[in-house]
Amino acid sequence: MRTIDQIATEICTLTGRLNAANYQLLVLIAEFDKRKGWSDSMTQSCAHWLNWKCGIAMGAAREKVRVARALESLPKISAAMKSGHISYSKVREVTRVASPEHEDYLLMICENGTASHVERLVQTFRRCKEAEELSRDKRQQESRAVTFRYDEDGSLVLTCRLPAEAGAKVMKALDLAVEEVRKEEPKDVPGGTPQPPVRYSARRADALAMVAESFLAHGVLEVRGADANQIVVHVSEETLRTKKAGCCEVEDGPSIAAETARRFGCDASVLVMVENDDGEPLNVGRKTRTISAPLRRVLNARDKCCRFPGCSNKRWLDAHHIDHWANGGETKPSNLALLCSFHHRAVHEGGIKIERLDDGALRFVKPNGQSVDSVAPGYTQPPGNADDVPAGAFKDCWHGEKMDLDLAVGAMFQQERRARDVPAGM
Repeated sequence: MRTIDQIATEICTLTGRLNAANYQLLVLIAEFDKRKGWSDSMTQSCAHWLNWKCGIAMGAAREKVRVARALESLPKISAAMKSGHISYSKVREVTRVASPEHEDYLLMICENGTASHVERLVQTFRRCKEAEELSRDKRQQESRAVTFRYDEDGSLVLTCRLPAEAGAKVMKALDLAVEEVRKEEPKDVPGGTPQPPVRYSARRADALAMVAESFLAHGVLEVRGADANQIVVHVSEETLRTKKAGCCEVEDGPSIAAETARRFGCDASVLVMVENDDGEPLNVGRKTRTISAPLRRVLNARDKCCRFPGCSNKRWLDAHHIDHWANGGETKPSNLALLCSFHHRAVHEGGIKIERLDDGALRFVKPNGQSVDSVAPGYTQPPGNADDVPAGAFKDCWHGEKMDLDLAVGAMFQQERRARDVPAGM
């Protein structure tokens, strides 16, 4: 019979091998993602591929892709994980804040502290960084700039750096202009004429020219009341009232300071959306064929992205009637689902049917009767043995001391300031 010490040594050795195997998995994921091995016209991202083929939960899959990318710029932490000395849990946390200037310090914390120590340090450091939100806004204002140059072929190369608020306005204007550009694209062409696909970036370039032409023709116009011209900010009532931490972000954009949202609210309309106990918006309750602005807001809050399995597209979403209104289907949330243009076409022209289940979920069925599942059997073979990891390779060096978070976080900020103060090229 094995002794307790032998069992403990075997557990630590196996953990070290798992750490090394996890590192090899992350290296493969980084390479697979870089080479877009997941891109097959039906999969949205590497995380979706991992979710579908490897049975990894979507949140965990996104984390693995994020960590895999981050490790490419952290050679010392990568080497420690490769040798089995630090765990994926620790690496996952430190890659949220790690940068070359304090990689050595975070590696020391990983090697000598517990996973709980690492998590607390990262959380505290991130909270301290969030406290700089207003100073970040000041830096955005101070660094705003638009520069340009002409390329060799005469093209104008425009580079802009805008604060989050101004950036949201610019992107909203471009999105609206892109819609107009798409309307003006030729639809009727002679039969057999090849039509190369128009890149979205090219449409956006045309949209920018349209915005400039509109301003030159009409000057500054004050537009009010149109939902399409609003910049939407999601902010909880408590955050808006007390400035405490909470939801406060530009729709499909970055988070902003509560104080900035309060400034917006000085001269802005406020829409109160009441949710049920499950966090879902309540039924609008109006029967109409058109998708009204309030109903669209309800669908955006409920679905958040395309409902097709494996799709996370949040742009150019159509409100699809599950039971078509022409067949008596009502225009209400329970009969609507947001689909991206690609999958909306697949449902109508591709013959995919949508079935509503008793629990409110949707089932997508192909014309051959096979369900489109979000999980499918795939590459689930276990990784190779990491036999090069020495016995007892993984161990925590914490001996019960209390972690001084103020000192630890202060050291990280000091390293960041020191790195910023070093002249370029040194």
